[in-house]
Amino acid sequence: MNISFNELRDIKHKLPTGSVKRIAESLDIEEQTVRNYFGANKFQNGEITGKHVQPGPNGGIVSLRDTTILDAAMKILRESEMA
Repeated sequence: MNISFNELRDIKHKLPTGSVKRIAESLDIEEQTVRNYFGANKFQNGEITGKHVQPGPNGGIVSLRDTTILDAAMKILRESEMA
């Protein structure tokens, strides 16, 4: 899946407080891995997240090999919109 870097960051910024922890716990991964997925680059405490960023408009294009973290984030956003 391809998404702009700015769109990916926007999704992260829309998540309610505690969402990174919730996603990490539900997927049994480090919180830093979730942060790295959304644009952070602190790999000593988190895994590389299977993404590739190509330069371009809107922060570049991010090619995601696995959308599991993004899918979890979108589920949280849908839940927060319903509340």
